[in-house]
Amino acid sequence: MIKKKRFMTIAITLILTLVTVLIALNFTTGEKAIERKLPRLYQTDDPQFRRAMGSLLGPGIVGGNRARELLNGDQIFPAMLAAIRAAERSITFETYIYWSGDIGREFADALAERSRAGVKVHVLLDWVGSAKIDESFLKEMQATGVEVRKFHKPAWYNLARLNNRTHRKLLVIDGKTGFTGGVGIAPQWTGAGQDADHWRDSHFQIDGPAVAQMQAAFMDNWLKVTGQVMHGEAYFPPLLPAGDSDAQVFSSSPSGGSESMQLMYHLSITAATRSIDLSSAYFVPDDLTRKALIQALERGVKIRIITPGEIIDTETVRAASRGRWGPLLQAGAEIHKYQPTMYHCKVMIVDGLLVSVGSTNFDNRSFRLNDEANLNIFDRAFAARQTQIFEDDLRRSRRITYEVWKNRPWQEKMKEVLASTLQGQL
Repeated sequence: MIKKKRFMTIAITLILTLVTVLIALNFTTGEKAIERKLPRLYQTDDPQFRRAMGSLLGPGIVGGNRARELLNGDQIFPAMLAAIRAAERSITFETYIYWSGDIGREFADALAERSRAGVKVHVLLDWVGSAKIDESFLKEMQATGVEVRKFHKPAWYNLARLNNRTHRKLLVIDGKTGFTGGVGIAPQWTGAGQDADHWRDSHFQIDGPAVAQMQAAFMDNWLKVTGQVMHGEAYFPPLLPAGDSDAQVFSSSPSGGSESMQLMYHLSITAATRSIDLSSAYFVPDDLTRKALIQALERGVKIRIITPGEIIDTETVRAASRGRWGPLLQAGAEIHKYQPTMYHCKVMIVDGLLVSVGSTNFDNRSFRLNDEANLNIFDRAFAARQTQIFEDDLRRSRRITYEVWKNRPWQEKMKEVLASTLQGQL
């Protein structure tokens, strides 16, 4: 009996130790952060800025692209679904959130129909983000030949990977037309951002040579999950110029190049001369990023930030974000809280020249823990349109002054202290 109890004690201890180790691994913050020294050597309109962005981030900047913005579900979903239904050879689709509802059914039906028509359809869903998906959608797609895979589906030997999620939002049609931005496949993204049940978001369509880079970003994770190398003209056709914009699509991942996304933001902030307009669903800058923003303010750069207001999907992020506003407000940053609904946009406009859009939030999870992908567009006309959209959102927002922030209720300050302990995961 004593031996049996001793064996049970040892077994329980081993199990608890294993669980503790797995939990600890799951809540690590990625690679060790480096106090990066990034001297200001050039401005955004200097050709060296583009050379640096292309060389340091990976894919070079290519010309001949056409980009257009799609605002809220009423514009976003019809454009995406029309492109899917017109596909002739291939569809590659990677997304974080795919839940249920009529819009989930509509996407499943469209993808399944194209697969029945002989189009090669590949869908990559994050295991965490798609946990709410209606299983009937998966069965319908798979029954027609759609290849559906889950990113980092857990097993006992790889539970630590759960903290690394694919947050990328990529749709590529025939290797020629791409979509990226903030939208998820769920009822919250339908409509026109008119109330708390219909969120404000932006998505972007790109045509031209940069689409091949977007396709490569999808292939990166498809290869990780399936081991399949998909290539050939169905996925990478010759791409003729479609417009006048210079652009690049690049990705980041903890398994390779997790610093790329944060480096892109830091390079852009450091090179900024006149203005930075930031639409951010989750604005929780780390010390290094906040320092870069304050240095930009000190040299006269105007910084305007729009974040969610009272309607938000996570109170923890709200508290962690708010707790870091003080030094930015003191240095002159404008921070505005969007009022009508949840604000889920992820757009940065620098000096009326560079527009960076995609899946990336302004927080540690996007910079260090998640797989992300962004589209950078260098085009003053395009940037002017995005600035106008930003200012339309600004008119629906309420500015927070340093005095208002400083005199916030003590209950909010307590929430911020608690939330700050989780900042590495947000």
